Parts: sequence; C-alpha cells; structure tokens
Amino acid sequence: MTAEPVPPAGEQDGDGTVQCWCCGADDLPDRMVHLGNHPEVHLCLRCAHFVHQRASAIEDEGRSGPAVRARQILRAAREEVVRRGWHRNRFIGGRLRWLGKHLP
Repeated sequence: MTAEPVPPAGEQDGDGTVQCWCCGADDLPDRMVHLGNHPEVHLCLRCAHFVHQRASAIEDEGRSGPAVRARQILRAAREEVVRRGWHRNRFIGGRLRWLGKHLP
C-alpha cells in the first residue's frame, strides 16, 4: 500500500504556497506571519489577528481600570455577535465586520 506524501504544515507545496499551521489555509510565504525561532511555523493573517486578540485578552486578565473594562465589554459584545451569527447577516454583517476590525 502506498500513500501520497503530504508536506507537513509550513513546507512549500509545488505551487510555492505554504500552509497555515493553525487553520490549514494556503498562501504565499510572504503573506504569512513567521515565528522567529520556528521557521517551519507559518500563520495566515486571519489566524495571526486572532492570536493577537487572544494575547491582548490574556494580558488584560491581570489588570484593572476603565480601559481594561471597556475592552472586556467590547470582547463580550464581539463574542455575542458571533454566537448569534449577526456577522453573517446580509444587512448589518458588513458593518459589524468593519467595526470589529477597528476595535480592540
């Protein structure tokens, strides 16, 4: 029994693209985020933004103040929008996605 060799995540495919280590999306290496000590790890821009948001939330866990509270409220609102699927709504979805890109 033979199997087709599958390149591990991060290695270039025949068409010059690499695979995102997180979601598996294919893109050019120049359009991926590379981790310093792990050149084999590539993150697509969507996953890199998500990782950044999670890192900011973790940093805020040990802090207090009005700015932190505002960011927590915005994160909770974003989670509720996604849970309800409003970001896919044809009337308000585009505006919500635009707003999500411009808020912390």
